Amino acid sequence: MFDNFLRVAAATPKIKVADPGYNLSQALGQIREAYDRGAKIIVLPELVLSGYTSGDLLLQSTLVEGCMEALRELAAATAKMDAVIALGLPVEKNARLYNAAAVLNKGKVLGFVPKKHLPGYGEFGEGRYFAAGNDISTEMIFRDKSGESYPVPFGCNLLFACESIPELVIGAELCADVWAPCPPSISHALAGATVILNCSASNETTGKNDYRRQLVTGQSARLVCGYVVANAGEGESTQDLVFSGHNMIAENGTVLAESALFGTGIIYGDLDLERIRSERRRLGSFPADGAEHKIVSFKMKRVALELERVIEQSPFIPTDPAARAKRFEEILTIQALGLKKRLEHTNCKSAVIGISGGLDSTLALLIIAKTFDLLGMPRSGITSVTMPGFGTTDRTYTNACTLTKKLGAELREVSIRDAVTVHFKDIGHDIAVKNVTYENAQARERTQILMDIANMTNGMVIGTGDLSELALGWATYNGDHMSMYGVNGGIPKTLMRHLVRYYADTCGEPELKAVLYDVLDTPVSPELLPPEEDGKIAQKTEDLVGPYELHDFFLYYILRYGYRPARIYRMAKHAFAGQYDDQTIYKWMRTFYWRFFAQQFKRSCLPDGPKVGSVGVSPRGDLRMPSDASPALWMKELDALKPEE
Repeated sequence: MFDNFLRVAAATPKIKVADPGYNLSQALGQIREAYDRGAKIIVLPELVLSGYTSGDLLLQSTLVEGCMEALRELAAATAKMDAVIALGLPVEKNARLYNAAAVLNKGKVLGFVPKKHLPGYGEFGEGRYFAAGNDISTEMIFRDKSGESYPVPFGCNLLFACESIPELVIGAELCADVWAPCPPSISHALAGATVILNCSASNETTGKNDYRRQLVTGQSARLVCGYVVANAGEGESTQDLVFSGHNMIAENGTVLAESALFGTGIIYGDLDLERIRSERRRLGSFPADGAEHKIVSFKMKRVALELERVIEQSPFIPTDPAARAKRFEEILTIQALGLKKRLEHTNCKSAVIGISGGLDSTLALLIIAKTFDLLGMPRSGITSVTMPGFGTTDRTYTNACTLTKKLGAELREVSIRDAVTVHFKDIGHDIAVKNVTYENAQARERTQILMDIANMTNGMVIGTGDLSELALGWATYNGDHMSMYGVNGGIPKTLMRHLVRYYADTCGEPELKAVLYDVLDTPVSPELLPPEEDGKIAQKTEDLVGPYELHDFFLYYILRYGYRPARIYRMAKHAFAGQYDDQTIYKWMRTFYWRFFAQQFKRSCLPDGPKVGSVGVSPRGDLRMPSDASPALWMKELDALKPEE
């Protein structure tokens, strides 16, 4: 699978100071290993051919020329490698010495990028040996091992653009450049660079690795790019300095791979170039203003890539347990504060909610209770209405009542059976025909009841529908689709389960925890069809529209990054391998796209509700989509993806 995933490697060889021949052999070994692993970009440390700590030996022609000879050997040895290789060495030009990165592809030196910011504080004294690259933009003649000479661009303003992969544009900087107030990588990214390479020799002092990690992750986030750092490690002189080989691969604020400290070796990461492109397109803050940059073109074949990168099944859920707890608390507070403002503004004295014993209404009631606590209002002002219908089961009814009582809200019961039966008679519908009319009439009757009770209590109807249902249009128009404020409109179903479980685990009330866990174990259902003979739920939503974990996966990548159906399909196959077969994923993906386009008219008139995450469907900000947009292009691509039976 390619789909604009690109494997990169950061390698730290064990070197000998001032021994270019030995260092070349070690570097070549790692380059070959990384290339065999599928890496298309391979980065090695700053001054790796000479050793960063060579000191005044860098002023000796023997060492400088020895490093250039080693570069010739390296170019010849990698002539058949379809990859970009970046590594550091001292480069002499016009009787001035530069600390530079050489960038190679298929045995050719594409360019030399000199270091712009030379540290001269503390243990550093690079100005003793090197001239700063600053705004140099020129070229130099490179003679290869065969004796052939050709001009090579030399300057801080070089970008290396892949002709066959337009999303891949590479910029380079060296070590302290990224520590500067205005790193070269900023101008590189603004000019179109999507991947930044950093050949580094940052020595280790206590706590420095944490700061270095913050720099790299922060820079990759600000620039919305891939950032690859290869750092010097074991083998550098330890006269006064120790190098840890701290390598990192980051993407848009996330560390994809990081080496352990104090060693050598290679780390790998699969950069998502499509994600970078999509995010930049969404932000619109990256003007293609590359007038001051020189573009160096190269070619690299697109190849199939068996991903090593983990694609999470639940992109809305943090994987780290500590991060999850913090995130869940933030989300619950965002929901509650949104509702708090609305209640304060409207001067409502009560909140009215239809409580079914299902997941959505349970979370909504928990949020209302939290909001009333924030307002200093008694929870008795919450009117929780259970409205048994033709499909209500004893389990959900009992849970609805128990939950309401445990939270201290007022419980009202209004059966809808008689009213809906009369309504069927009025409109001439046979009650024995259990079709969409049979189902939706119940949902609309419940909404009418809630609205009228809200009028009676100077209250506000709080909606319970979630983001996943809104994306699928799985709501009755002007039924459960409508409310006066929808607290769950930004919460996907997979996240909702985690939020309710988090609340249960942290509430400190055993009886409340027990009922919440039973709600979590109850199948998701609108309960609009009569129960089975044994009293169990007959109408299970996921049997009808598909697994919510698949739909939330589709939803995230469609709305967050705008990915094509083919890419999302292949990502889903990778993420859910062994859990869902190709036919199942494809079936529900078609369902999602069809419903997503067909049901936009419901989303175009949604009630207000708090924006919680980066994905939403509010017509006022997140999804300005025409209700009558054609899905033809998307369905055509899906047609071509259909797996064999």
